[in-house]
Amino acid sequence: MKTIATLVCAAMLACCLPAWADVSRDDAASMAQKASGGRVLAVERAEHKGAAVWRVKVLTPQGEVRVMLIDAASGRAR
Repeated sequence: MKTIATLVCAAMLACCLPAWADVSRDDAASMAQKASGGRVLAVERAEHKGAAVWRVKVLTPQGEVRVMLIDAASGRAR
């Protein structure tokens, strides 16, 4: 009975977690670099309007620091 309860709890937790595996951290960094033409400074996981995103901080060729949000499921910039 304990095993079944443990499996049910694990399945419920897995359903509640956002899916981060569709677009990797490196993919998000590469997409942001290509879109901005700048240098990636940092990449972190975040949530934006209930959706999983990668928050990518980029230094643009003009010397500005810009934050880009890359959708973790589709890879589209937000």
